[in-house]
Amino acid sequence: MASPLKGFRWIQGILSLLVTPLGFILWGIAAVPAILLYWKVGDETASWLIWQRAIAIGATLGIGFMLWCFSDLIIIGILGRIIRPKLEEAREPTESWLTIRWAFLSLFHRLALPALKWMVPSFVGNAYYRMMGCKIGKGAQLNSPFINDCFMVEIGARTVIGGNAVINGHLFEKDGIHLAKIRIGADAVVGTTAQINPGCIIGDKAVIASRAVLPKFTIVPAGEIWGGIPAKCIRLADGTKPE
Repeated sequence: MASPLKGFRWIQGILSLLVTPLGFILWGIAAVPAILLYWKVGDETASWLIWQRAIAIGATLGIGFMLWCFSDLIIIGILGRIIRPKLEEAREPTESWLTIRWAFLSLFHRLALPALKWMVPSFVGNAYYRMMGCKIGKGAQLNSPFINDCFMVEIGARTVIGGNAVINGHLFEKDGIHLAKIRIGADAVVGTTAQINPGCIIGDKAVIASRAVLPKFTIVPAGEIWGGIPAKCIRLADGTKPE
């Protein structure tokens, strides 16, 4: 493991001061298409009756919010694509460039959350996750905005990620930050509000029950059903209960 980065606290402090306004600026830039549309509709309806104009502007505000969601995800996705690392696994001190890079990506994902909550499950949400580095198989249904550390996550074809399930490719321990790939096979199900931690491998057609917490580096064989906190096998692939 590398040595701690010298001057980390200074670097962290300076970047924090710069990044805080950057987030709000990005949200403002994402609003540009909606603002232009609002101005256009306002001009075109200036001579309408007041109730007609109210309906038109009300509809424009709704469409404008949808445009803001699209723009926000596209902008954040492009930035994430530029700075995301390509890793299988990494262990670095907390005071390291990897932590700073991870923090930027986490911030970008938080900036995307207000829009992403309205865009999952959809091709828009999947496109955002792909730009952030998540590998998604054909027909996968991602119903959660909380797939964190996308560049460390692989999801197989036709797999379903339940609402508000949390998938984390990172954790902090005494010796620093750890990043490890999470691989979820095809035709698998991750239940509502379940939590999947770094390094987990979930086999094809496996099921993680709702609210289950899968500890780090757990391997779930194909076809099995796991549940509980911490998650354990409750049904084998052949349909029998484990002894």
